[in-house]
Amino acid sequence: MTVSVALAAYNGEKYIAGQLRSVLPQLSGDDEIVVSLDPSTDGTRQLIEALGDSRIRIVDGEGKGLIKNFENAIKNCRNDLIFLCDQDDIWLENKVQRVKDEFKADGDLLLVMHDARVTDGELNTLNESFFEVRGTKTGILKNIIKNSYMGCCMALRREALDYILPFPENLPMHDQWIGLMCEKHGRVKLINEPLILWRRHGDNSSKMQHEGVMQMIKWRLGIIKAYFKG
Repeated sequence: MTVSVALAAYNGEKYIAGQLRSVLPQLSGDDEIVVSLDPSTDGTRQLIEALGDSRIRIVDGEGKGLIKNFENAIKNCRNDLIFLCDQDDIWLENKVQRVKDEFKADGDLLLVMHDARVTDGELNTLNESFFEVRGTKTGILKNIIKNSYMGCCMALRREALDYILPFPENLPMHDQWIGLMCEKHGRVKLINEPLILWRRHGDNSSKMQHEGVMQMIKWRLGIIKAYFKG
């Protein structure tokens, strides 16, 4: 199984080199990292290019925000398994092989999601388990009411792209959509083991948002409508 890593980047010079250095040793020569880089004002592009690794391919993002940037990264991936990747985390050294083993063991799996250790910006542990904090479980209704899918912990088979792309308009977050579509059309497996250091800091592009009740209802109605169309 070949691996594509879909990484959405924007003004990521503070952490992105460290993230890429944690990913690259886990990849084979046939694997790739696809970085969709939204127009940035810092040295993100130069840092990526300075790594000098031919497995990294930069594609230009459209500057339309995180969700569209991830969509662009995903649709440019070429390989069998697609791992989603934030620009500011750290992958633990057994992540890729651990996830690949799950896909090899069950040919019906469309998506695998693992746990994460939550850290601050300097990688000091805040919580040993995101799954525990969030109450992560599979289930369509559960994840419409309270989403527990987290993109940076996901990997999916290429076949899942038939169901998740293009992303519907006005999604609250792409990871909820991906998780629900994979549950609808196949099987999802959770690995109750932290395989990344999930960095929480003031500059995160994706945050757990606290929105008004009406906005939350609107988002959920939109997800339900898209779910039944997908």
